[in-house]
Amino acid sequence: AEDCKSFQGGSTPPRASKKSGSQGKKLPRLPNSGEAVFAAHPSKSVYGDRRCLPGSAFFDPSVMERQLLSTSETTDFKGLNMKHFALIPLLSCAVATVNPAWSQSVSTDTAFPAKTVRIIVPIAPGGGADIQARLFGKKLGESTGQQFIVDNRPGAGGVVGAEVVAKSPADGYTLLFTTAQLAVNATLNKNMTLDPVRDLLPVSIVSTSPLVLSVHPSMPVRNIGEFVALARKRGGDLVGGSNGTGTTSHLALEMLNQTAKLKLVHVPYRGGVPSMTALVGGEVDFGFTTVLTIQPFIKLGKVRPLAVTTARRSSSLPELPTMKAAFPDFEIDNWYAFFVPKGTPRSLMNRLNDETLKALKSREITEYLARDGGESIGTSVDAAGAHFRKEAEKFAKIVTAGNLRAD
Repeated sequence: AEDCKSFQGGSTPPRASKKSGSQGKKLPRLPNSGEAVFAAHPSKSVYGDRRCLPGSAFFDPSVMERQLLSTSETTDFKGLNMKHFALIPLLSCAVATVNPAWSQSVSTDTAFPAKTVRIIVPIAPGGGADIQARLFGKKLGESTGQQFIVDNRPGAGGVVGAEVVAKSPADGYTLLFTTAQLAVNATLNKNMTLDPVRDLLPVSIVSTSPLVLSVHPSMPVRNIGEFVALARKRGGDLVGGSNGTGTTSHLALEMLNQTAKLKLVHVPYRGGVPSMTALVGGEVDFGFTTVLTIQPFIKLGKVRPLAVTTARRSSSLPELPTMKAAFPDFEIDNWYAFFVPKGTPRSLMNRLNDETLKALKSREITEYLARDGGESIGTSVDAAGAHFRKEAEKFAKIVTAGNLRAD
């Protein structure tokens, strides 16, 4: 019993005397099937020394081999059933065949996250991306037991924050939470060293929000058909505001120009609030704005909505038709997604994807999306990658055809 306690405490079991042979001090018998094979490592599981279990985060083949040899040299096998001997070659086989790289990846994945995770948001605090990132950070922290801290890095249309993540270690501890503008930047910004498609990997497209084509109430139009007819009649006289060059509101305006053969004039503002202020004040004739931004002004009669830019009608504004109904190729949405640096192990991406999808089902996030006019998506890693590449190709065509350049 004393030897057993000593062995379970982590010390080396006493060896039998070579002189005494089978009369030497005995260790406990080998266990029957279903019992723990190894004594517990100090402060570890009662199911055995985790250093001796392939697949464990603590697995160490050398420890497993030492214990096997120690057991075979010090145990008196007299009277043991042959089924006990079957355990030894099986466990020895495990030592010989275990793949250290596989064991290491299992260890990394099961331990992740083991420290604070940073969520880089390349947009100033207060916007839709910032709010969603903080909601996700809170839920991810609750489910993993580690902190997920939002770090706002605005600048250069989202390029500054994206470059921070692309240059970070590919270990899952630096995430990017951004919008569809990242797909625009893949072509629009000619001078940046970052290639979003090459240097960043999407974990999940978590949500989407339509843009709303709205006009100032003084405009004599009430639907998209009348708007296009007036734009053609007045040539290049209609002026539209956007949240800035390269934003989805800018690309939506340019897509309408190219799709309907119009000459709408673009005026970029520094964000959604200035752009909305300009529309309400009559500085511009129209604009593409988010549902959350436009809804209060629709209720006050300060703007007139005409259509949404997504393929389906918005649940927040179900009475509005889609732009696609008038122009089959017209579809733009402001999606939100998590990205990681190139080279991040797929197993870590899958873990992040699983946790993200769980967070997406939480009451806090679903309620926010309902208020925001957004809809949850929650794609797989593969679907996110395919969608991102498709979006980058779509925006590249618009940027190239319009000869658009970053400010």
